[in-house]
Amino acid sequence: MITTDVQHSGSSVLISAGGKLDEHAGVVFQQALDGIAVDARDLMVDLHGVVTMDASGLLHLLDLHRRAECLGLRFLAVGWQPQPQQLMAQVAGIPGPGSSTGERYTVASFRRLIEQRAQRSQDADFLAGPLPA
Repeated sequence: MITTDVQHSGSSVLISAGGKLDEHAGVVFQQALDGIAVDARDLMVDLHGVVTMDASGLLHLLDLHRRAECLGLRFLAVGWQPQPQQLMAQVAGIPGPGSSTGERYTVASFRRLIEQRAQRSQDADFLAGPLPA
């Protein structure tokens, strides 16, 4: 389960996230985005408190990025912890520990690539799960 704290400072908004970034993040991120003022220009998402993330959570984070761009906001995700950063590097196909996926994430074309790969990863996890009774 993910939690968020939204802080406003001038034209900037900071969303501090904590917990597990998973399939439940979509509603939480949507509520955070709904509270952003029309005159906001920058959206920063602080991931220091996110210790684990799965493909569903990554897709929700990427969707938040896309929706923020549609609102004309500059988006930046900071504070990547080891497991979420490693997951994103794995999904992106970037080898090696400590890769700079968090910095590359802010590029829209990289976001689209990650979205496609995360969706495939999520679909593969779903197909590998137990069969319904």
